[in-house]
Amino acid sequence: MMSEGIKFLLMLTAVQVLLACSRVDDPSLLPAYDASTAAPVPAKQLTEFSSSRNLYWGDLHIHTSYSTDAWTMGVRATPDHAYTFTRGGEIEHAGGYGIQLQRPLDFAAVTDHSEYLGLLRATEPSLPLSQRSFKQRMHSDGKLRNTIAFLRTTLGFSLDNVDSAGWQEFASDAWEQTIAAAERHNNPGRFTTFLAYEWSSMPGDNNLHRNVIYRSTAAPAIPYSSLNSEDPRDLWAELERQRELGMDNFAIPHNGNASNGLMYDSVVYDGGVMNGAYAARRMINEPISEIYQVKGSSETHPQLSPEDTFAGFEIVDTRLSQDLDLSQPKGSYARDALRRGIEMSHSEGFNPYRFGVIGSSDGHNASSPVEEDNFHGKLPLLDGSAATRLRTNSYMPAEIAGGKLWNAAGLAAVWAEENTREALFDAMRRKETYATSGPRIGVRFFGGWNYQPDMLAQPDWIELAEARGVPMGGKLPPAAQADVPGFAVWAIRDPTSGNLDRIQIVKGWVAADGASRETVFDVVWSDGRQLDARGQLPTVGNTVDAEAATFANTIGAAQLSGVWYDRQFDAAEEAFYYARVIEIPTPRWTTYDAKALGIEAPLPNSLQERAVTSAIWYQPAQAAK
Repeated sequence: MMSEGIKFLLMLTAVQVLLACSRVDDPSLLPAYDASTAAPVPAKQLTEFSSSRNLYWGDLHIHTSYSTDAWTMGVRATPDHAYTFTRGGEIEHAGGYGIQLQRPLDFAAVTDHSEYLGLLRATEPSLPLSQRSFKQRMHSDGKLRNTIAFLRTTLGFSLDNVDSAGWQEFASDAWEQTIAAAERHNNPGRFTTFLAYEWSSMPGDNNLHRNVIYRSTAAPAIPYSSLNSEDPRDLWAELERQRELGMDNFAIPHNGNASNGLMYDSVVYDGGVMNGAYAARRMINEPISEIYQVKGSSETHPQLSPEDTFAGFEIVDTRLSQDLDLSQPKGSYARDALRRGIEMSHSEGFNPYRFGVIGSSDGHNASSPVEEDNFHGKLPLLDGSAATRLRTNSYMPAEIAGGKLWNAAGLAAVWAEENTREALFDAMRRKETYATSGPRIGVRFFGGWNYQPDMLAQPDWIELAEARGVPMGGKLPPAAQADVPGFAVWAIRDPTSGNLDRIQIVKGWVAADGASRETVFDVVWSDGRQLDARGQLPTVGNTVDAEAATFANTIGAAQLSGVWYDRQFDAAEEAFYYARVIEIPTPRWTTYDAKALGIEAPLPNSLQERAVTSAIWYQPAQAAK
């Protein structure tokens, strides 16, 4: 029986086919793709093993034509195309133009939906985009004459009886091809591929999706899907069974912002009470969460963090429902989950939400659409051209999903000894990871008890920081009564992006009444600014020229670092700390698109890109486990 979420996905897809099957752009704005002129995939330099760890960049959330939604929206690219793209090669977008990252990634995972995996690609049902491609329709079609008849024809397609057609055989074959592609492109030391898929549970239009990542290509014959169960605990049970058979794995929740409060709830899936066993299973099965991607930020929300002036970044607070209903913020964002976790630890003795963070794109064109000045959209029929993205076409209503609300994000940053599956997987397990909204901002973050103010001036400061403390994702040992924790943070700008505005440390803690609190501290900043009378740091300024879609690095700093001490620390209070690095304003992708179309850029025409690290946790001695 098909889930309500899958039914809705197909219905929405059909509506998008109707809306998009008209001329969507001036073809002259879309450079034609010529495979014969595509440059060879560049070879990445081999990185050496480092016990102090290297920084690696990747995308663990990429879809290809093996995903039902991608196929029906015009995508024909395969896992091989996805790995070619992430390695730095050029591939063809469904719109018929070439797309290529400005810089290759270090690792990637194809995460096609396990539900009906590869079915449409294998069976080629009679859908409008099977008869004539998205590229042909984009460049040639006029307005549809008989829209009602077309709508009825399109909505006539259904997967209701697909079980009887043996869809699992198609899924198994597509999975074998996915495994083979991962093996072909894996090049230890230079580029790493991870075997993966997306489990797409969406009960009541509430997003509970997880990406499942394997440590090797040892995997089951077919991925576990939400058609088996929409309960995350059943997914965990299957992953635990597989690990017992030598198939090491974990799951990564994403788009908590669209979960309507269910992703990081205070109760389990069926409304039951959480316990220590549940918390332990969740931390083992889901060590990290994805907080930046095309469909919005899941770090925090202005309603949850009203004192945080940077909380409103790229908010998409609608569910993936037919009417795009609002998603309840409480229980939908990572910072709120971290706070809920330490509250539960304080009151119940267990914490289900001690997770690290990454970003990844959720691109559906076998690509990572993470660069603001090189954005090509997530799903071709929704945002495959500048005019479609900005909704300048009268037949593409503004309320249709995507458009200006979606963003060019994000990337996963991992500190690992070397660029191999084993080293990267283990680093993610220990949560030595962080998320960015797209730029490759370098960040290191450590916490400890005996950090000296000048520690970062020492040539061996990383070794000192580790010897006296823990890195991002770690847990501070209990403190002596008079100790105050210090936090060493260092950040360097992406050389192709904006300078750095500031580094902040976000603290959450549990007071004596059992309720959590949060504070955002500006700990180091650029341009010699001074805190005002209220202790607030003035804005860094804005050099963005929206009409020209440019900015200038005449403000901000290329590098920031410092050691910060929590002078408000109470050894009896449980707490977490994470670093957030903010760039100066730079043009948003909408501004680059507006320039290409020769129209005024919509607001906001700039954004402050950022990086958010995994937290460091502290527990009082009597509570530490």
